[in-house]
Amino acid sequence: MPAFIPDLSVILAFALAGFVLAITPGPDMALQMSRAINYGFWHGVATGFGAMTGLIVHTTFAALGVSVLIVAAPPLFMALKIAGAAYLIWLAFQAITKGGGLRLAERAKKVPTLWQSYLSGIGVNLLNPKVVLFFVTFFPQFVDAHDPAAPQKLFFLGAEFIVLSIPLMVLTVYFARLIADAFRRTKWVERAINWAFAGIFATFAAVILTAQARH
Repeated sequence: MPAFIPDLSVILAFALAGFVLAITPGPDMALQMSRAINYGFWHGVATGFGAMTGLIVHTTFAALGVSVLIVAAPPLFMALKIAGAAYLIWLAFQAITKGGGLRLAERAKKVPTLWQSYLSGIGVNLLNPKVVLFFVTFFPQFVDAHDPAAPQKLFFLGAEFIVLSIPLMVLTVYFARLIADAFRRTKWVERAINWAFAGIFATFAAVILTAQARH
């Protein structure tokens, strides 16, 4: 077996842990659902692939040790938390005042491009310190720090996590779009969706601000 491939027991254990993490609600999932509900299935998917791109960046940082430096430096970690919370609060504000991606597509005056949805997915993922903490405290536990091939194995596990996350993301977006189609002509449901996502983003912003680095 090539040196960069972990043992089968590690691959299976990480697959189980990755599945649990992938189905746990978070800012990424909320944004994917909101884009799918308001702009269509492919906008939700584009946002999801933006988040997957963010996971590639986090995996690279973890393999190179950059994530550890971010968490170890309180000012950098605090800046990350503030930036992430501010972005989510902005999304919440946009949801209430302008629709900001949270109005049903039929009535939205300005629909973003798929590229913009993709970039929004990257932004939410990269600015989430909870994801950084996962890649610093949990992710490396599946490799031996003294293994010369540890960085390569981290890349392998990062790719495994992304492969597991993609079908779950697509299913989430698909069912979110079904909900939108079912309530498309109901005005109060549109308002409820806007306020619900605004509340979700604001809540995640508060959670992010309370994230603590583990030393």
